[in-house]
Amino acid sequence: MSPGVKYTLGRLGLFLAVALVLWPVPLNLFVKLMLAVIISAALAFFLLRGLRDQMAEQLSDNVTRRRTEKEKLRSALAGDDQAAGTTPAADTTPAAGTASTDEAPAGKRSQDGRDD
Repeated sequence: MSPGVKYTLGRLGLFLAVALVLWPVPLNLFVKLMLAVIISAALAFFLLRGLRDQMAEQLSDNVTRRRTEKEKLRSALAGDDQAAGTTPAADTTPAAGTASTDEAPAGKRSQDGRDD
């Protein structure tokens, strides 16, 4: 089970435990629930420190992994094939949509309607 799920279940468990302890107290239900939220948050700060640290470590690892994948993708898209870990292709044909050097760019025409 992931550390995030464990921590969330721990927080919910603490909230329910505190709410059950406050149940017989003669207060408005809304006030009991608000007190349960505040008290369980304070208890979670101390009691669930290990789970919180595990979750933070997992999040940090995910951020680091995503950054490296993002950099690899950017370098591959920029044409930096060696950084992406691939070998360059031996394809010498021009890419689709590119004009060769002896063709005039589309839209550039002389006054008589011919391509320059």
